[in-house]
Amino acid sequence: MAPERVAVTPAAAELLVKLRGMHGDLMFHQSGGCCDGSSPMCYPIGDFITSEADVHLGDLQITDDFTVPVWISRTQYAVWAHTHLTIDVVPGRGAGFSVEAPEGVRFLIRSRVFRPEEQAELDR
Repeated sequence: MAPERVAVTPAAAELLVKLRGMHGDLMFHQSGGCCDGSSPMCYPIGDFITSEADVHLGDLQITDDFTVPVWISRTQYAVWAHTHLTIDVVPGRGAGFSVEAPEGVRFLIRSRVFRPEEQAELDR
C-alpha cells in the first residue's frame, strides 16, 4: 500500500472541526504562489474550484463523518512530489482568503522527504 502524501496534526484537526461548524465542509488548496506562498489555503467546499491544473493529494480523515480533501497546483506538485506534507496550525495571521485567518492562527505545511522505500512504493 502506498504511503499517504498528506497528513494533519491533532491541533489542526481540532481547528478544522471548529471551522466546519462555522463554514460547513472544507477543503485545502496548496498553490505555492502568492498569498503566503507555501501556506495551505482552507476554503468552504465550492468556494475554490479545482481543475486539471491541480492534483488531489488525498483526503484528511478528521472524524468518522468529516474528511477534508487536499489539492495542490500541478506545478507545485512537480516540485514537492518527493515530500510528505503535514498540515499544522500555528499562532499568527496568515492570508485573508483562508477561513482560519480571523481566528488569529494560520495553517502551514511541514514536510519531510519520503524515505527511499516510500518513494519506491509511490513510483509503482
